[in-house]
Amino acid sequence: MAEKGKAPVFCEKYCVVCKGARAGNSICKVIQNLELKIFGKTGCIWGKARTKFYGVTPDQKIPEKAKK
Repeated sequence: MAEKGKAPVFCEKYCVVCKGARAGNSICKVIQNLELKIFGKTGCIWGKARTKFYGVTPDQKIPEKAKK
C-alpha cells in the first residue's frame, strides 16, 4: 500500500459499477469485467489510482489492514 497522498475514494465509495460489483451485484460485475477487459487489469483512471494506493484491483475488496 502506498503511503503518500490522499486515498482515492471515488472507485471505493462513489462508483456505482465498482462498488456494486464488489458488493455482489451481478449486473455491475458484468459491466466491470467488460471495463477491465477494455482498459486493462486495473480498469479506468480511478481504478488505476485505487490499485496504486491500496495494491488491489477494482474488482477486489481492500484488505482490512490496508483500510487503517
